[in-house]
Amino acid sequence: MNLDEIISEYADLELKLADPSVHADQAKARTYGKRYATLTPIVTTYRELEGVREDLAAARELAAEDSAFADEATELEGRIPALEERLTHLLVPRDPNDDKDIIMEIKAGEGGQESALFAGDLLRMYLRYAERVGYKTEIIDAQHSDLGGYKDVTVAIKGREGVWARLKFEGGVHRVQRVPVTESQGRIHTSAAGVLVYPEAEEVDVQIDANDLRIDVFRSSGPGGQSVNTTDSAVRITHVPTGVVVSCQNEKSQLQNKESAMRILRARLLAMAQEEAEAAAMAERKSQVRTVDRSERIRTYNFPENRISDHRVGFKAYNLDQVLDGDLDAVIQALLDAELAEKLAAHS
Repeated sequence: MNLDEIISEYADLELKLADPSVHADQAKARTYGKRYATLTPIVTTYRELEGVREDLAAARELAAEDSAFADEATELEGRIPALEERLTHLLVPRDPNDDKDIIMEIKAGEGGQESALFAGDLLRMYLRYAERVGYKTEIIDAQHSDLGGYKDVTVAIKGREGVWARLKFEGGVHRVQRVPVTESQGRIHTSAAGVLVYPEAEEVDVQIDANDLRIDVFRSSGPGGQSVNTTDSAVRITHVPTGVVVSCQNEKSQLQNKESAMRILRARLLAMAQEEAEAAAMAERKSQVRTVDRSERIRTYNFPENRISDHRVGFKAYNLDQVLDGDLDAVIQALLDAELAEKLAAHS
């Protein structure tokens, strides 16, 4: 899409968002609002650049008659390269899912109870980060461990601006090095938890034939396998054509658990369809591993040194305590910068 098309679409969105009837359909208004927020930095930068160019032309004319305007012309001329570079970066093709909300699954892996506790730490980190930046979160399903961590937990994260754009890099194996609470000798152990990130799919994004689903119900269970309630409220949905299985037991009613399971199923099927349809989509998700193996880690959280390391981009910082409290901005920015550099190189 060229600049003229972007400016035209932006003007059209302004008109739509100013129309009260559009806001009667919240889903439509939200879609328009997200797209408008995406285009705003591009249009704002373009308008600023054009304004500086016009001011520069006027300053040069005045400087030809009065040298007192020469400094103003020089200052304006110096602003143009930075604005041109910013606009170039903003015009780099974006991931089509960048404006979407996400569904994130965090799974305990190697390390037993310590891994489950670390999965709980990761969940808290993402919840705190979401709180810091103004995202909304919803725990869709959770399987607790005996010591208070999670065997498996699924959370939906929503925001006005693209959640996927900032959190898509979190998918993969996260490794932790620390002294577990279960360790009596004070030895440092290494364990891992896996994170899977999917763009949340709307019903219009994925068409699911009810005849392709096998739905089973069972009783919810808590830590140690004990029954949480006496009714068959937990739901397991199997998408027969793909073999994808989703279980939910967090809600008290069977209907609510079914709706939650369908949200996760749609997100997984959308991710599968995009991976199959586009090699580029698969390349962007290549860091997301499907098994929680310590050797396949994307990031290490070293407690004794208070260090966090992202192995994909060589990022390293010694503020692990702050990161686990939700201060993920620096590591996310390092990943965004690496993605931008790769895209600029591909389009140069």
